[in-house]
Amino acid sequence: MLGLRSADTAPAAGEMLFISDLHLSPQRPLLTRLFIDFLEQRAPAATRLFILGDLFDTWIGDDDDPLPEVRSALWRLKAEHTECLLMHGNRDFLLGRRFARATGCRLIHDPFLIRLNDEPILLMHGDLLCTDDLAYQRFRRRVRNPLVQRLFLWLPLSKRQRIAAQYRQRSGEAMATKPDAIMDVNDDAVSRQLRRFSAGRLIHGHTHRPGDHLLQLDGQPLLRQVLSDWQDDAAELLVYRAGVWHREPWPAK
Repeated sequence: MLGLRSADTAPAAGEMLFISDLHLSPQRPLLTRLFIDFLEQRAPAATRLFILGDLFDTWIGDDDDPLPEVRSALWRLKAEHTECLLMHGNRDFLLGRRFARATGCRLIHDPFLIRLNDEPILLMHGDLLCTDDLAYQRFRRRVRNPLVQRLFLWLPLSKRQRIAAQYRQRSGEAMATKPDAIMDVNDDAVSRQLRRFSAGRLIHGHTHRPGDHLLQLDGQPLLRQVLSDWQDDAAELLVYRAGVWHREPWPAK
């Protein structure tokens, strides 16, 4: 929705935090509280916070704000001089300019390339990599069409809410019948993106299968790092500080 750059050079100093797949909703107040505590207690120590999609479980337009406390907490984070860079996910791809202005977040494209100490690092939500799920990829192309989005946002809020509820139900039923393999990333799709951006590291979420995967591409060792989804009482952060990467639990143990 926003024509921002698809590449960026991150500050050389400071700490970077990477998270994704929080799926915040009014139905999960403990999860919302966990995220707000994170924004107030942990995130201000970082120079940048990257949220790589699905901050919200559903987002049907910036005129609907089901969790205003999250918006306020993100705005307070900006006042702490931590920059929040937010990528659309498959659940909240309608986040737009009004939300960005209200929170101080910067919306970034998917894929998005950054450089840390001259290392090119590719950031994605991850759904674009699940190319074996042909039905989902067709659906994604349709709903990401700007005209389709514009027509949807013109609908009354109550009708959009009904459509979103129906979609969540159908999506849950479809996922229950899909083989696990097609809901994970396709290795060839990963290779194509890494070649396209000449990146040596890929960070993404979406699959809810956290882990670090070493691979060889054109004779070079590369790394794919999958972010964890958040639970009501615990989460995991991917942290970069002074040239060192590590995973860190939240709340800290």
